Amino acid sequence: MGEEQTAKRGPVKARPWTWVWATIVVTVFCGGPMALLAWGAMAWSEMGRAQQVDCAEAMEFARGTLPADARDARCTAAHFQDTQVEAAFRTDRAGAWLAATYPAGETAYSCEVDVCVRASYDEVLFVDVSIAYEDGETALVRVRAFDL
Repeated sequence: MGEEQTAKRGPVKARPWTWVWATIVVTVFCGGPMALLAWGAMAWSEMGRAQQVDCAEAMEFARGTLPADARDARCTAAHFQDTQVEAAFRTDRAGAWLAATYPAGETAYSCEVDVCVRASYDEVLFVDVSIAYEDGETALVRVRAFDL
């Protein structure tokens, strides 16, 4: 009888969408962890480094406010396992500001400047204030606050 002839087919060609999905899968499984590692390395390098912050935010963290006549204010903050905020400014009414802002503050045991006060809030937040009088009126105030 007759021999049946079967048509020989060539190699199977992949559909265009197969390559698209293969690219997406490889990107997600290989590129995702690489992107996460790059982000982690970048975030780790910034930890603990003091950066400029708005003085209103810094003083809010320190549970205080800048006096109305504050000038030359500079504020930084550093974050790692705890937060440390530092503010420095000049004012003419440092004593009145200190008494109004940190009334429960205790005089520090040792002090290298004119006035040193430490205030504690629930043994979690500590605020150290130092005042150095530069001349008869102007005082340089440094506020350092940190939490545990």
